[in-house]
Amino acid sequence: MKTTLKNLFVFAMALLPVACAQKNEMQKLESVIDEGVYEGLPFEMQQVEQPVFPEYSVNITDFGAVADGKTLNTEAINNAIKDVNSKGGGKVVIPAGLWLTGPIELKSNVNLYTEQNSLILFTDDFNAYPILETSFEGLETRRCQSPISAWNAENIAITGYGVFDGSGDSWRPVKKGKMTASQWKSLLASGGVVENDVWYPTAGSLKGAKACKEFNNPEGIETDEEWNEIRPWLRPVLLNIVKSKKVLLEGVTFKNSPSWCLHPLSCEHITIKDVKVFNPWYSQNGDALDLESCNYALIINNVFDAGDDAICIKSGKDEDGRKRGEPCQNVIVKNNVVLHGHGGFVVGSEMSGGVKNIYVSDCTFLGTDVGLRFKSTRGRGGVVENIHIHNINMIDIPHEALLFDLFYGGKGAGEETEEELIARMKTAIPPVTEETPAFRDIYISGITANGVGRAMFFNGLPEMPIRNIDIKDVQITNAKAGIVISQAENVTIDNANVETEGEVLKVRFAKNVKVNGEEFHN
Repeated sequence: MKTTLKNLFVFAMALLPVACAQKNEMQKLESVIDEGVYEGLPFEMQQVEQPVFPEYSVNITDFGAVADGKTLNTEAINNAIKDVNSKGGGKVVIPAGLWLTGPIELKSNVNLYTEQNSLILFTDDFNAYPILETSFEGLETRRCQSPISAWNAENIAITGYGVFDGSGDSWRPVKKGKMTASQWKSLLASGGVVENDVWYPTAGSLKGAKACKEFNNPEGIETDEEWNEIRPWLRPVLLNIVKSKKVLLEGVTFKNSPSWCLHPLSCEHITIKDVKVFNPWYSQNGDALDLESCNYALIINNVFDAGDDAICIKSGKDEDGRKRGEPCQNVIVKNNVVLHGHGGFVVGSEMSGGVKNIYVSDCTFLGTDVGLRFKSTRGRGGVVENIHIHNINMIDIPHEALLFDLFYGGKGAGEETEEELIARMKTAIPPVTEETPAFRDIYISGITANGVGRAMFFNGLPEMPIRNIDIKDVQITNAKAGIVISQAENVTIDNANVETEGEVLKVRFAKNVKVNGEEFHN
């Protein structure tokens, strides 16, 4: 009997690794998404799929990583990721410590897990970031490789409690007007070059800026030598996830990005939850989140503090965006706080592939330049439609609580005078073509704001007015100016109270406008 039991025990132990392996292979990351987030959606949307990982785990120290703040750990971290990927997936652990690194490349079935008090600092050595073909500001172009990137991956995650610092101050130009006198003096003392009251970190950065006719993509740069010369201008986004599926960002903090911070592009089933993003308020192009041409996304319970737009929905720019033809769609934005940004929630200006089926609710904006911001311009094309926004609270908004601007010229709110805007608008009215942007079927309710520059501003195109806008249950107090509705059709504003010392309502070049039951035509 003893022999039999022993043999059975040996047999059982022999099977145990197989059984465990099978269990590990099927182990899923427990979903922490409250399914209530999908209740009451005004459009049909399947639930966002969450990533799946085996329990296999490695520590970056097993691959030679050193947390001394000076050892470059690029190879160690990426080798750990490659190991987990080659084993079928699992977790790469970054423990507590200060880890200096170059670009990190995520691969399928890998959860990059950061422990409490882990700080990942990306090197400020421009040469550590190869120049790659990519997309930026909706155009196909070349930029430096992002500090964190993934291409054509599936089941990937960055989770835990750590902080990723992009060393953005080494890359970004800075406008003198956005700094105090002492800050500007200190910046000049650090080196760099200045032109037209803008500080650039290097002469190459200035040359790159001069090669840009509009926005930030250089033109006329042909040779590899020329591209290398302007490398400091080719500021990467901090995180660039491209053509990937089942992506999770949870718990971690991203800060100090060279350009945009989080940029998922052409992804499916992406969740951004309990994340914090911090960029200096003066950071040029320091967007917090740019969700571009993605399908099925959850943006929930995050905190954003941005130098540019905070939560921004995009889908490519002009001909490049229309050719890509990938709308950003089926997105839930819920329970987010924005501390600073050019706009709290933004659509555009790059929306040439279209935007539809977006639900935004229960968000708080504290001192953003604009609250809800919709922007585009002639030449973009694309249709923005079926946007639903509910229960937004905001305070200390220096410009509009709600802004539709189809004459966007690249400047932030307040950087362009009313006279300059009017001058740009005085052009011949073109025919409607595929280059004409359209904003329609937008539903907004439950907006409360205290302290705004202007309550609302509708500025559509004469050839393509903003259409079918339904706004209700609005309370705006301490507004410097009221509501301006221009180049719009079929606008209904109901149960709205705007307290202002200025003109409450101005309607011009608009049709079928009804405000609190009263009809207006102009």
